[in-house]
Amino acid sequence: MKEEMNHGSFSPERRDLLMGAGALGVGALAASLASGSAFAEEHSHKHDHATGSKHKKLIAALHDCMRSGDDCIQHCLIEFKSGDTAMADCARIVLETIAYCTAHAKLATLDSANLKAMTELGIKMCGDCEKECRKHERKHSTCKDCADACAECIKECKAYLKI
Repeated sequence: MKEEMNHGSFSPERRDLLMGAGALGVGALAASLASGSAFAEEHSHKHDHATGSKHKKLIAALHDCMRSGDDCIQHCLIEFKSGDTAMADCARIVLETIAYCTAHAKLATLDSANLKAMTELGIKMCGDCEKECRKHERKHSTCKDCADACAECIKECKAYLKI
């Protein structure tokens, strides 16, 4: 009984059995994941159920806007740590825009009935963010990247609305 309670002193047979069971479990998990992903890939090729596929360019622009916004926020935080708060308004607007783009991308993926209204708002939200980031683009490349991503997002919003 002492031997069973002390995990470091398993018999060689029991240790081999446990290691074999663990390897079998890992193998089964890997096979399950592989077959599940193969099924998902095969399934998506046979049927066009990917709801976001109708709005791929819009979704891509929204995701790019979120990524560049995250970079901009990271840069703002570095500036704040050094005592420079000149970009406080920029950070606030960028955070709002990231939140907006996250929701908008989800609605576009779902082909929501509210997508048109959300896209109309997108032109304003991304326009405000672009305008604020342009104020800092000469000094900070992350601000330029964020402003450019917002401009692209506006372009895709207008394309969706056919403006």
